[in-house]
Amino acid sequence: MMALPSDRHAWRLADLLAGFADAGQAGDRQVWGLSPNSRSLARGAIFLACQGQTAHGLEFAEEARQRGACAILAEMTPSWSADDMAALQARLGLPVIGLQGLRARISAIADRFYGSPSAAMETFGITGTRGKTSVAHLLAQALSIELPCGIIGTIGNGFAGDLRAATEGESDAVHLQESLESLRLQGARAVAVEVSPAALGRSRFAAVHFSHAIFTSLDPKAPRHTAATGSAEAMLRLFRNPELSWGVLNLDDAFSEAILRATPPGVGVAGFSLRPDAEALPRCDLRVHARAIHALPRGLRLHVVGETPSGRTEACFDSDLIGVCNAANLLAVLTVLLTRGLPLARAARELATVRAVPGRMECFGGEQAPLVVVDHARHPEALKRALINLRAHNPRRVITIVGCSGGGDRETRPLMGAVAEHWSDGLILTDDNPGGECGEAIIEDILAGIAEPGRVRVERQRGLAIRVSIALAGTGDAVLVAGKGHETVQDMGELKLRFSDRAQVVEALREWREGHH
Repeated sequence: MMALPSDRHAWRLADLLAGFADAGQAGDRQVWGLSPNSRSLARGAIFLACQGQTAHGLEFAEEARQRGACAILAEMTPSWSADDMAALQARLGLPVIGLQGLRARISAIADRFYGSPSAAMETFGITGTRGKTSVAHLLAQALSIELPCGIIGTIGNGFAGDLRAATEGESDAVHLQESLESLRLQGARAVAVEVSPAALGRSRFAAVHFSHAIFTSLDPKAPRHTAATGSAEAMLRLFRNPELSWGVLNLDDAFSEAILRATPPGVGVAGFSLRPDAEALPRCDLRVHARAIHALPRGLRLHVVGETPSGRTEACFDSDLIGVCNAANLLAVLTVLLTRGLPLARAARELATVRAVPGRMECFGGEQAPLVVVDHARHPEALKRALINLRAHNPRRVITIVGCSGGGDRETRPLMGAVAEHWSDGLILTDDNPGGECGEAIIEDILAGIAEPGRVRVERQRGLAIRVSIALAGTGDAVLVAGKGHETVQDMGELKLRFSDRAQVVEALREWREGHH
């Protein structure tokens, strides 16, 4: 027999479901957990059975019973009526409680179960189609100077420098609330949360109590100025929350105008811009813009201006981050710090201490060695953006290492090759998670987009490709290792190898320095 989980949360079923559903005669049952997945359900938990894309969760009700579910809360659908659920309850000998629109309410039920953890912290929701990961990590670092700040996002959950990778099965509203509570119990007083438009559309964040909503940017190719697109409407939903203290907007992105119209009157509005001549939105209570941005050999120098109705202040600071993309990310974080009441000079000093996000234009070497940048760029536009940002720092040459994942869109592979060839002085093609696909075939697809394939080196062993590229580079050169970013596994199909671009780069640079003494 499985033991009850050692969990500090325990609810009467009737109390937990009050206002959502009638627990009936099962109201006195003790609830020790929530699970939308019958396979990972712990004894004493409620099984949350929703309609999926191919099956209803109630098809796995027997498995949930066998694993010790205390009750089943089920989404009512045309194929699962109240009578159907009553018959299932009689057959299982387990309470089956129907609830219309269950999926949209799971966030609120989980928020209640875990004691509304997001309401006990400053919770920063960061949305957009790019830049979310970098802003979340930079913000957490900057805030941690004053108070412990957790992170929930793509790379993992935890604290900066100590993240636990989330699995694919932990992307639901229940695990989100559980992660928030875990961070709170570990001492977090704030949390930076990546909020993808897709997850907003699935109501994963419906009951999260955000103090700030931050908009980074939309992909230039995404439709703009229309609530008809799912991503746009989902992001607007985040800013419509009247409980927000602040909405922080990218003034260089036209979609901010739509966000502003959706933001309730009582919510403060702050904007940031890379352009010195950027105009504030009509309701802007605070505006931060870059008066000047200088690309250093390894870093950025930003001269920034902060404007409020009561006055204007200026500050200058250096950052170890590179690229105009990171300049925008730094301004976003700086703006958030100002909304919390920090003077501009102090906020700039604190921001100067942050380090690059793992695998996001992350720099190694430089000065008396080649500058090596590790970035997760896996699509043509992302690769082009990374190379343009790197070239802005005026390296003598740029050598690029790139590959394409197996099982992906084959049409993008020649485009990756064309972009890499155009913006690089040297190019090495290698494996990048080929999975079950033939690595040689992937390389051939990339080569199809290259005008002068004779000038391209192919080295499928990724570790060797990294070493070769750095060995070929000299002082003043830059190497871009594109693709895997922060990942620590190379997917070779049935074989999964522990592999880190970042660790390989550190070792290759050590060898380079030893060979150049």
